[in-house]
Amino acid sequence: GEFTSNFYQWVEQGGSRIVFVIGGAEGLPDELRSGRPLNGQNPILYSLSQLTFTHQFARLVLIEQIYRASEIRKGSGYHK
Repeated sequence: GEFTSNFYQWVEQGGSRIVFVIGGAEGLPDELRSGRPLNGQNPILYSLSQLTFTHQFARLVLIEQIYRASEIRKGSGYHK
């Protein structure tokens, strides 16, 4: 899937260090949305959905997507 290939590309680019930021009720701060480098890194913006989720549900969806990506990479049948 798209998230799986992106996730492992991010892992390789980031040297296994990835930071996920989930926006609040008003979305992400302008300094993140601008795409300008922060601490020497270029932020990559990725939307989980066009829907609006609670912060807790967004974390759950993100965790599931990371787990799913790892299972796809291992070749298990979880994602089917």
